Amino acid sequence: MLRGSCITPVIGSAMPLHSSPSAGSPSAGSWPNCVPALCYNPEFRIQLSVSNTRGASRVNRVVSAIATWTAVSLLFVSCGGYKAVTGPPSGLHQRVLAAQTVAAGNIFPGLLIVNAAKDAFARASEIGAGTTPSFMTLSPNRATLLVYDAAATSHSVQFINTIREASIGAIQLPGPTTSIVIPLPAGPAYAAVPSALVNGAPPGAVEVMSLATGSITANIGVPGVQTVVANANGSLLLAFSADSNAATVVIPANINTPNPVTQVVSGFDRPVSALINGTTAYILNCGAQCGGVQASVQTLDLGTFQLGTPVSVDGATIGMLNGNSLYVAGTSPTNHACTGQTTAATTCGRLSVLDIGSMTVTSTAVITDGRHTLMDVSLGGQLFIGATTCTTVGNVNNPSGEVRGCLSIYNTSSGTVTIPPDTGDVTGLQGFTSRSVEYVVQGGNLRIYDTMTDVLQKIQITPVGVISDVKAVDFF
Repeated sequence: MLRGSCITPVIGSAMPLHSSPSAGSPSAGSWPNCVPALCYNPEFRIQLSVSNTRGASRVNRVVSAIATWTAVSLLFVSCGGYKAVTGPPSGLHQRVLAAQTVAAGNIFPGLLIVNAAKDAFARASEIGAGTTPSFMTLSPNRATLLVYDAAATSHSVQFINTIREASIGAIQLPGPTTSIVIPLPAGPAYAAVPSALVNGAPPGAVEVMSLATGSITANIGVPGVQTVVANANGSLLLAFSADSNAATVVIPANINTPNPVTQVVSGFDRPVSALINGTTAYILNCGAQCGGVQASVQTLDLGTFQLGTPVSVDGATIGMLNGNSLYVAGTSPTNHACTGQTTAATTCGRLSVLDIGSMTVTSTAVITDGRHTLMDVSLGGQLFIGATTCTTVGNVNNPSGEVRGCLSIYNTSSGTVTIPPDTGDVTGLQGFTSRSVEYVVQGGNLRIYDTMTDVLQKIQITPVGVISDVKAVDFF
């Protein structure tokens, strides 16, 4: 059998390798997915020297053409003819996309493709995603990525086809957002826009975005809405507004029907988000940190809309379900001592671990303060907790003494907490099911942590621009 490596052919226009599809050929829609592949085989080399001078006879020219076409045909046969392109253009299957924003030089904003198998940038161009790509949201099958362009003149949601590694459109929102969900692979997607104008009602709406048409198809009024959460099949949404003690249930199937699209459920304490597991929603009551009374976790039955008894915690602005454990983090305005830590910081946050079977707090831990917005569990069971606007100690670029920022790493087995010596807000977390590393975006930098040691691994990636978020677009 002949061995070879494929190369891109460069053939003169007088002898094209393919033309428009005809009967029996691949369809026009599938044609771009096939490329001609020539192979160089060390054991089967064809070398031609074709005379093309003006004095060559017609016979020589005909023989030369036949010989050249025969050689090309043999090369196609030797490596199987046309090769179907089934993977992404980068050729990678363990990809992470990093949203980069830049402001000067010849570096452009976009999504950088990272080869996560080697922790290195791919040899591929960045994917365009507006002028200021910020946070990103993935569809359940990871085939569609939504990127929010935070530019003041844009406020758009960029649609990225992760298989083609290309932008497929954008939708401009009526205002800024910090929360987007896409519960089903084909959409629709939903964005919470607190400043959206609604006829006859206070500002604030959940915007319904169609991926098929690239347009906003509905505007669901929810005054001051900040966050939107969806159940697994997208049949129900929970929307949370600032300075409110209620949550709004949104039923997308009732849009454009006589049935009510929204239902307000009261009885909470400054709810900010929820974790949905089947027909039970675990509502995060921010409480005193958001101007209310007491932070807590409270169940909501999504079938009957009955509320459970609140379970008090020190803070609750972000949470994560992992098996029977519910991890909740926040910063209490009163119980914020840094007990057990040697630090110059005078304010610390709290992590609470709840057993969802008994709905009791089983343990707590002291973590960094700030507004906690991200959580992710690594392969080794390390819980990464990210915050913004935290107490910063020291300078990571000129370290002298303690350096402390907004990242906490909680060991779910031992209960110990590590606060790495890095500074800045944490705006992106990405772990993997096959590697003991965690990608962290902190202070605009991309860091890679070894989750077995909770320290930066030896191999790091250094982007030129500022990184705002990271997402794995393959399952690995």
